[in-house]
This record gives sequence, structure tokens and C-alpha cells, in this order.
Amino acid sequence: MISPRKWENLIFLAEEKFGIDKKYKEDFEVAELSTGEKIMGQREIVEFESPLGRIKLEKNSRPKVIDKKVLHTKRIGGRVAVDFVYSDEEKVEELKIYRLKNDEWAEISPEDMGIT
Repeated sequence: MISPRKWENLIFLAEEKFGIDKKYKEDFEVAELSTGEKIMGQREIVEFESPLGRIKLEKNSRPKVIDKKVLHTKRIGGRVAVDFVYSDEEKVEELKIYRLKNDEWAEISPEDMGIT
């Protein structure tokens, strides 16, 4: 988990030390409910060059799971599905860090970057 304040501080430090090459946002699908409704999240991405090579910081923000509903039929061999209930207000935000290695993004831990 990463707080919005910590994310902003991280972006500020990256900009100050290395300069940011790319900064963008994109939506991604978190889940699709049995009703067909799609639950969406948002990803903020920042890319820059550092002494470790090309780095990508990614903050994924998605609705918090607040409940789980098990949907089933009473017939033998009936379908069982699990729908999660997502909060409209609360979000879960996580930080992922990648380093470009052989033209592929490889995830690295925040500890490898000196971030705790």
C-alpha cells in the first residue's frame, strides 16, 4: 500500500534526481461481475532513467473489496460463482516498480531501490 502523499513525494524525488521521461494514466479491468458489470481501476505510470537503468513506477488504484457473495443454484451440477462487493468510496493503492532488462519490464522490490 502506498499513500497519495508518499506517491507524490516519490514522483517529486524522481523528477528532482533524474527527470521524468513519461508520465501517464491508464484504466484497467479489476474484475467482471456475474451481472456483466466491469469493475475498473486506474494505473498511474512514471518512467525515467536512473543509475540502475530505465525504471517504471506504477501506482495501481482499485476499489476495496468489502464483501464476498457466493452465487449458486440448488440443482445438482449447478454453477457456483463468487462475486466480490466493491466499495464506491474506498480505494486500495499499491506501488509496483519495474526495471527494463533485455527489452522487458522486470518487477523489482522497493527495498532494491532504497524505498521502504
